[in-house]
Amino acid sequence: MNALHLAAEEEIQNPLLPAIPEIIIGLIAFVIVFGFLAKKLLPNINKVLEERREAIEGGIEKADAAQTEAQSVLEQYKAQLAEARHEAARMRQEAQEQGSVILQEMRAEGQRQREEIVAAGHAQIEADRKAAASALRQDVGKLATDLAGKLVGESLEDHARQSGTVDRFLDELEAKAEAVR
Repeated sequence: MNALHLAAEEEIQNPLLPAIPEIIIGLIAFVIVFGFLAKKLLPNINKVLEERREAIEGGIEKADAAQTEAQSVLEQYKAQLAEARHEAARMRQEAQEQGSVILQEMRAEGQRQREEIVAAGHAQIEADRKAAASALRQDVGKLATDLAGKLVGESLEDHARQSGTVDRFLDELEAKAEAVR
């Protein structure tokens, strides 16, 4: 029993070191599993990693291309915006020039119309003055002949004579009035 007991104690004393046959079987199983994984699983993992790397690089290239395209579109937009601003400024300038031309034309037309109205007014005043002078001459002539007839005591109904006398009298009055001015 001592020998059995010693052998059992020896196994109990070294729990960290497994038995040699277990180590050999473990190594063979490890090599088989590692070989299987290296032959079957590792190429699939490498393939997936390569596809992922290509996708990432492709995405980066696409992003760079998109950024370049966006930059060119931005430059085109800025150029179009500058052109539109320039066109708007040109149109404003043209509108201001047209507005000033129209304003000048309207002022000239207003001045022309004013002058026409003033000329028509002067003509109307002159016509009214002549009509009033003619009516006044007739009325003054009639009153003068009536008054002279009453003073003289005889009738001065002869129209030609009456008209000549009245015209001569009024012409003398006008000549005196102009001499006073």
